[in-house]
Formats: sequence, structure tokens, C-alpha cells
Amino acid sequence: MIPPTNSLGRLALILCIYPILAIHAFASCPSASSNISGSQFQLPGLNGRCHDNKRHRSHHRHGSIHTKSALQLHNLIPRGGAAASVVATAAGEGIISKLTKWTSSPNSAFNLALGILAASTAGLKLYGMAGRRENSGDGVNGSTKDPKIKSLQIRFLAVFWLLRMADWLQGPYFYQVYASKSFGQVYASKSFGGATGAMTWVSRLFLTGFASTALFGPIVGRLCDSYGRKAGTLAFSLLYSLGAYSTKSTLLSVLLMGRVLGGIGTSLLFSAPEAWLVGEAGREGVESSLGDTFGLAYAGDSIVAILAGQIAGFAASQRGPTGPFEVSVGFLILGGLLASMLWKENVASNTSSTGGGSQSESTKPTIRDALKVVKSDPKIMLVGAMQSLFESAMYIFVLNWPPAVSKAVTSYFAQFAKDSSSIGTPYGTVFSCFMACCLLGSTLFGQLTSSRVDKDGKSKSVSTENFAVGMLTLATLAMGSATMAISSGTLDILSKIPMLSNIVSSVASVFSSPGSLLGVLILSLFVFEACVGMYFPAIGTLRSKYFPDSHRSVVMNLFGIPLNAMVVSVFLSIERLGVQGALGVSTAALAAALGCSLKLKGIVNSRTVKP
Repeated sequence: MIPPTNSLGRLALILCIYPILAIHAFASCPSASSNISGSQFQLPGLNGRCHDNKRHRSHHRHGSIHTKSALQLHNLIPRGGAAASVVATAAGEGIISKLTKWTSSPNSAFNLALGILAASTAGLKLYGMAGRRENSGDGVNGSTKDPKIKSLQIRFLAVFWLLRMADWLQGPYFYQVYASKSFGQVYASKSFGGATGAMTWVSRLFLTGFASTALFGPIVGRLCDSYGRKAGTLAFSLLYSLGAYSTKSTLLSVLLMGRVLGGIGTSLLFSAPEAWLVGEAGREGVESSLGDTFGLAYAGDSIVAILAGQIAGFAASQRGPTGPFEVSVGFLILGGLLASMLWKENVASNTSSTGGGSQSESTKPTIRDALKVVKSDPKIMLVGAMQSLFESAMYIFVLNWPPAVSKAVTSYFAQFAKDSSSIGTPYGTVFSCFMACCLLGSTLFGQLTSSRVDKDGKSKSVSTENFAVGMLTLATLAMGSATMAISSGTLDILSKIPMLSNIVSSVASVFSSPGSLLGVLILSLFVFEACVGMYFPAIGTLRSKYFPDSHRSVVMNLFGIPLNAMVVSVFLSIERLGVQGALGVSTAALAAALGCSLKLKGIVNSRTVKP
């Protein structure tokens, strides 16, 4: 008899490998002609039967099934275990038939992937709950949470998720809201010089936000540390609301100012709430709960993003492309009101330890002091470099995944469509799949790094430093695989190296058909997005450990300067780099972040070993 916990573990394991089966749906049997039906899809291990099944179906269609004698039928009837085998085979073929139908179009295929990812996350969550019950014995004591921790998490998460909802709402319709503008009495098509000109102006507005974040980030970080993180969060609500309302204007100057305010608001969003949480946890003496809190925050953020996409679509259908921006203002106001009522103000402490405190004018942090702090501690420099490198790779990926996925989807699903121009990539569903992967990653972070002990009292949790090394290794491999999937030139270059020729030939066989290419690309992107879900709670925990509270917001924004510089540089060079070149830059950035994480792990381990 298998114990219940082990059964849940096996169930979770099966659910976690389901995404691989879903992606394999794209890599079905090679077609013999362009008129291929979706029924050719085969699961791993069944490809050898593909052509036999097609012949059988062909004979059946032409009425060439021969009647068997009674003896033949008697001999063909299976008995005992063979009967069970036939039943299992029939059930498997039924599942294959359904999967074939579900993967015959981009919409149905990605909807299937979304359902499987959701089931995987649920299975992982159930497994974690079973593990906690096993560790606690009766399942009661182990689930009891310190009232201070629970209160802090409720106060922080309620505000954080509302503010993140406002931010997510504005993303899907960024291009449409600015491309639809007219200045003065001239319509956008004339003002922007046609579609190409519209893209140019939208790109400039986009880069204005990034430049604003890089330029004003350290300044607003210093103000947050000096005058309060709660005040910084309220300032974000105000500035982001003004930026959202600016989209109602048709004046270019107003739109540019709105992007500047939005850039400043972005600096506040990614520094003030986190700095408030860490300061408040230090003041209440519950710093050990920060990893769990960050895990909950970014797991919930993935769900918020999925909901935001649906809300944005509805708002746009009712109010046009400015609708999502208008709705976001309501969430900003609500988040600001909750922060003003639930949060107590805290400012940077006078020392580098965590915890709130007050400061005199002469001891308020400066940018120069923050630079000295960064230089004095290599751990701060390494964590900050990991932040800059990973997030630059992530933003470059955000700008380049749509054309990469669209090309691969069109190439594969063209064999199922009469007109390839009718094939559309369901970007909304793909985005939802990405957010489901982020949720899976955040859940995995919580499971692996939470405080757990075995029966002997030894800790089973993984340190955040070790977790970061594994996460960045996986992210680098995933982005590298995605880059190779869309770039045949990379394999051609590597094949000329004698030592790598055999390996490259084996890898090239994986990309030999549109189905396998799409499968590798989508699986790689899903894995990377899962790493994004792991990254945010991990980097938040590392920053809470190594960034001094005296300069926390300033230091966080200082490392935003190289991040934004790299993203802007790639964006300005996108015509020369192309999609594969941009993803190659992302791969290199992730590899460099991995190097920083290994160095950090080495420093921490060396100091732990010393007496």
C-alpha cells in the first residue's frame, strides 16, 4: 500500500511533466503532403506506429476491411492480462484522438498547455500541503502562523497586488493607445508618417519611460529612504495615475510627460513597497518570514496578471485602447487608500541593519554614500549585478518573443490550414501560459526554500543562494535553446568546430521539422518564464539579506541604470541584431548573472566554513 503522501508526490510529478507532453503535441508525425489532418499527432513512444495507423484509417475509409472467420476472431480475442492491455491501448488511443483535436489549431493547443500548467501548479501545491501535514504530525501545529507575520503579509499583499494590477492593466494596450493618437487636427497616420512612422513614435515614447526610470531612479530612491517608503508608495499611485490619464490627450508634449511620470512611477513601484516590507519586518522582528512573503507576493502577482489581461480586453472593447488605462486609475486609488490606512511609515535606519527608524537631516542617505556602500561589500555588488543582468534579459525577451512565436506557429500550423494567412497567434493565451509558468515557478520557490525539517530534525530547505544558482542555470539553458530554435545560423557556425560537429548534428535533428522546432521553442520559453517566477521572490530575499536598510531604495535604483541602458541599447540596435541576436544578448546576460550567483555562493560558503 502506497502512503498517501507518496501518492500525492507521484501525482505532482506526473502533473509537472505534463507540459512536456503538451509541447510534444506540436511535434507530430511528419506530413506527406500539405493536406494533413490533426489526427497525425502522436505521443512519445507511439511515433513508430504513426504510418501503420494512417494505413489502417485509409483502408477503413475505402471499405477494404475484410471479414474474418469465426476462428480468426476467436484467436484474436485477448484473455487475461492481454485484455487489460487492449483496454489500456484503446483508452490511450482515445486520449490521443482527443489530444489530436485539441492541438489542431494554435488556440486549442495553447489552451491545452494552459490547462496542463494550471494542473501542474495545483499538483505541486497539493504535494507541498501534504508534506507540511506530514512534518507537523497532526497537521495543525505546522500550519499555525505567527500573528505578526500574518498581519504583515495581509497589509503588504493587499496593497501590493492592487498596485501590480494597475501596472499589468496598462501593458497589453501600450502600442494601441499611442499609435491611435492624432496631434492637433492631423490624424496619426499622417502625423506619424504611416505605420512605420507610428512604430517609430511609439518606440520613442516607450524608450522615454525607460530613460526616465534610469535618470530619476536613484533620486526617487534616495527620497524614499529619507522621507518614507509609505510616502513613496503613495507617490507612485499619484504619478502613475497622472501618466495613465495623459493617454486621453492628443498632444505629444502631454504624452511625453506622461511617459516621464510613468518611468518615475516604475522606479517607485519596484523599490518603495519592497523597502517598506523589509523595514517593517525588521521593526517587528519577523525578518525570517520575508522569503515566504515574497513567494506569496509573486505567486499572486502571476494570477493578478492573468486577470488583468482579461479585464484589459473587456475595458478596451467598451472604451477603446484608453479603457485599460482608465480602469488602472481605480486600482491605483484603491491601493493608495489602503496603504495610507494600513501602513505605518518607515524610513531608512541610521545603520546598515534592517529595521525602521528616524533620521536627522544631516544623516539622510545620499547617492554618493550609497555608491560607497556598494563598493565596500562584494555581496551587494553581486546581488545587484544579478538583478541588472537578469531583468535586462527579461525585458529584452518581452520585446522579442511575439515575432519569434508567431513565425514558429505559422510555420507549423500552416500544414493544417487551407490558407496560411488565416493562422493567427493567440497572444493573449500565450501570455496567460507565461503567467501560469511564473506561478509554477513562484510555487516551486516556496516549496524548496520554506523552513522544513526531516524526521531527524535536519533542515530540508534549500538556501536562497543555492536556489539562485539552479534557477539561473536553468534560465540560461532555456534562453540558449530558444535562441538556437529560431536561428539556424548558430548551428551552422558551431558545426564547423571539429569537437562539436557530432553534438551539433544530433542537436540539428531536433530542429529538423516545424513541429519539433515549435515544441523546443515553446518549451524553452515556458521554462524561462518559470524561472522568472522563481527569480522575483529569490532576488527579493537576497536583497533583504544583503542590501543595507540605510540605503536600500537608492541601491536598488542604482542597479536599474545599467539595466535600462542595456535594454535601450538592444532596442535601438534591433534592426541589426534581429530577434535571434536580441535573444542571444539575453542568453549572454543570463550566463553573466549565473557567474555572479556562483561567486556569491562561494563567498557565503567560505564565510560559513570559517570558525
